[in-house]
Amino acid sequence: MEPQLLHRVMDAVATVVIHRPDKRNAMTAAMWRALPPLLDALAADPAVRALVLTGEGGTFCAGADIATLAGGPGEAQGLAVAAEEALAAFPKPALAAVRGHCVGGGVQLAAACDLRFAEEGALFGVTPARLGVVYPASATRRLTSLVGPATAKYLLFSGELIDAGRALRTGLVDEVLPTGGLDARVTEFTRVLVSRSGLTQTAAKEFVDGRDGREGREAYWAAQAGGSGETAEGVAAFLERRPPRFTWSAPASG
Repeated sequence: MEPQLLHRVMDAVATVVIHRPDKRNAMTAAMWRALPPLLDALAADPAVRALVLTGEGGTFCAGADIATLAGGPGEAQGLAVAAEEALAAFPKPALAAVRGHCVGGGVQLAAACDLRFAEEGALFGVTPARLGVVYPASATRRLTSLVGPATAKYLLFSGELIDAGRALRTGLVDEVLPTGGLDARVTEFTRVLVSRSGLTQTAAKEFVDGRDGREGREAYWAAQAGGSGETAEGVAAFLERRPPRFTWSAPASG
C-alpha cells in the first residue's frame, strides 16, 4: 500500500491513521499536503464530534522523511508547519494516541492536538539539533506551552529521546496507558467527549489556545449558547436527571 493518511468515522469520532509502517510512519511530502484538506473535510462534517490521530502499527510518527522531499529539510519544515497549524485550528476536540516513536514532525503533530494519550514504551524526541535545522517558531512556542521552558530547551538542545513516564511528568502527554490498553482508553474517553457540549468545547478551545483575539468573541459565544439551545438542554437534562442530548456542531471555522 502507498504511504497515505487513512481515515474512518465511527460513533461520531473521526480516526486519522498515519500509514507508512515500513518507514515508522515517516511523513512524505504528499502526506503532509494531504492532512490540511482532510482536516477541513472532517471539520465540516456534522457527524464528526471528535478526532483521533494515530499511527499504523507500533509507531506514531518518525517525523518527515527528508529523503522524499526535493527541497530537503526546508521543504519538510514548511509542510510540517502547515499541517501542524491546520491540526491546531481543528474546531473539535483532537486527541493523539501515541505508540512507539513520536519524533520530530511527529511531536509537532501530537503537540498540535488538544490531548495526548501514550502507551508505555512510547518515546518522544525533538531532533532538529541533530540536523542543524532551526525548529519553527510556532512549534517551539507550542512545545514550550506544554512542557515549560526548561524541558523545551532540554529537548531542543539535546535531541535526546524521553520515555512516556517523563513525558507525562513534564506535561507533554496527559495519560500513559499499559501495553495493550491504549485503544480501549481512547475509545472510552472519546465516548465521553462526544457526549458533552460541542459548543462548550469549541469555545473553550478558542479561549485556551488564544485564538479569541477578534473583538466580541465572548459575547459571540454567549449568544451561541443561548440561541442554540445547548444551555437550555444541559439545564433541563440536569434537572430531569437524564443524559443531555446536545446537537450543536462546530463550524469548519469560527
